Amino acid sequence: MDVFAALADPVRRELLRALAAGPARVVDLASAHPISRPAVSRHLLVLAEAGLVAAEDRGRERHYRLRAQALAPVSRLVSELVPAPPVADAVLDGLDLEVRRTGRERRSAAAGSTRSPARTPTEETA
Repeated sequence: MDVFAALADPVRRELLRALAAGPARVVDLASAHPISRPAVSRHLLVLAEAGLVAAEDRGRERHYRLRAQALAPVSRLVSELVPAPPVADAVLDGLDLEVRRTGRERRSAAAGSTRSPARTPTEETA
C-alpha cells in the first residue's frame, strides 16, 4: 500500500502519533479510540503494509513500533511544497559585518607580514 493512502485515514494518523511516543500493544492503542480492537488491528495492518509500522510478537502480545524512515516520501513532498523561510535582514547584516571584519583582519595581517622588519641598533651601526 502507498504511504499517502495509508495516511489518508485520521485513525491511522492518530495511531502513528501514538507510536511516535514509543512501541505499544494493540490493546493499549485500541483503548484510546472509540473503535474495536479488531478494527485497530486492521488499521495497523494497513500501516504495516505501507511500511510505516513494524510488529514484534512478545509472547501472546504483539507490539507495534513506528518506522519513521518510511515517512521520507511525505517529508520530501512537504519540503517541496513549503518554501524556505526568508532570511531576516538582521541575519544578513550580521553576516555582512562579519565578512567586513574578517577582511580587515586579513588585510591587516598581510600588511604586517610584507613590511620590512625594523632595524636593530646593531644593524644601523655596522
